[in-house]
Amino acid sequence: RLERHTTQSDFIRDAIIGLADGLTVPFALTAGLSSIGSSNLVILGGVAELFAGSISMRLGAYLATITDPHHFEVEEAREQRQVNQTPNLESEFLVNLFQRYGITYQEISPIIESFRRNPHSWVKFMMDFELKLERPSWSRPWVSALTMALSYFIGGLIPMIPYFTTKHVNTALFASIGATCVMLCIFGYGKAAITGLSRRSAVYGSLETLLIGAIAAGASYGIVKVANAYLDFRQ
Repeated sequence: RLERHTTQSDFIRDAIIGLADGLTVPFALTAGLSSIGSSNLVILGGVAELFAGSISMRLGAYLATITDPHHFEVEEAREQRQVNQTPNLESEFLVNLFQRYGITYQEISPIIESFRRNPHSWVKFMMDFELKLERPSWSRPWVSALTMALSYFIGGLIPMIPYFTTKHVNTALFASIGATCVMLCIFGYGKAAITGLSRRSAVYGSLETLLIGAIAAGASYGIVKVANAYLDFRQ
């Protein structure tokens, strides 16, 4: 049950990261490109960024998690050596750990003796409570990469849909802003609610997410507008 809970937490975290970036980065880019006034340019730039961003997110998630199983195995082997070669030091750690919770040495002694008879359980206990490491699944990097890439693509596709349905850039821009604002609010509220925060905190998280997206889009729109005006002036 504990391992399933951890997997779900990792899945939710990856989905949140992917959706957060997907809802803001492509939205900011397409909003900026729309200031030039070309619908085709917005679509081409947005699609290119959408695929490039998804690939980048997938690669980043994979590289970030692929070393976890190796790291766990190295630490587990080191802990195994310590249990076999320096059992007294490991026993001292157990004494200090349990005494923090008011358990006396006399009460701890049977536990230590039990661990000495079962080194495998001792190593597992030390991995859980000393190093605080859980054995990661070897499929975890692929699941993380796929989750983050898909969530980024889905999140990034939402602000681009209006540009596919109308040739008028300004109309598409306002429709994109409206759709993205709604999704940012829903995403912000849902993210806070999933973590178990209060309704007030969830509303605050929703507004915070909306503000971040608005700042990113506004900055992108203004920068592209100024840059385009400068290029026209040079010509």
